[in-house]
Amino acid sequence: MTKNEFIEVLRANLKGLPDEEIKDILYDYHEHFLIGLSKGRTEEEIASSLGNPKQLGKEIKANYHLVKVESSFSLRNLFQAVFASVGLGFFNLVFVVGPFLVVVGTLLGLLISGGALSITGVLLLGSSLTNSSLIEIPNIASGIFLSLSLISGGILWTIGVLYLCRLFYHLTIKYLRFNLDIISSRRNKHD
Repeated sequence: MTKNEFIEVLRANLKGLPDEEIKDILYDYHEHFLIGLSKGRTEEEIASSLGNPKQLGKEIKANYHLVKVESSFSLRNLFQAVFASVGLGFFNLVFVVGPFLVVVGTLLGLLISGGALSITGVLLLGSSLTNSSLIEIPNIASGIFLSLSLISGGILWTIGVLYLCRLFYHLTIKYLRFNLDIISSRRNKHD
């Protein structure tokens, strides 16, 4: 593979990254070729030593999204990092995305249940104060106490789930970094 072929394949696999980032990456690889040529190596030898440009592009994109999610939290960044790591291999599709989506769904369900508890408490409070017959409550005081318990329980539940979400976020980033490091080191061993 010649330098131009290598650069074009790499460029095609970097789509989706900011243009400035792509220019910097391609410049670095262009420099690798210039240094190698100055040492008397052929373009084919240099391209072979750099590895598969398709795989390099996937690793660079995964690393870019991982650095992005480490520096600024957003669900979009987290999902981009997870799905960029899927491109690194079948293992990631099965053992990253599947469990990731299950845990995200579970956390979402837990958040919704916390909100539902609080909303139920608010509705019960309104029902107790207006003396409506939505729920049979022996007296207003017990209705108010029960509704405040539901509201505070829902709020505490939601706060606890938000801490779980934060923990899951950090563990996901650590796992993705670990995974990318393993894939990169395995590629470097073969080169």
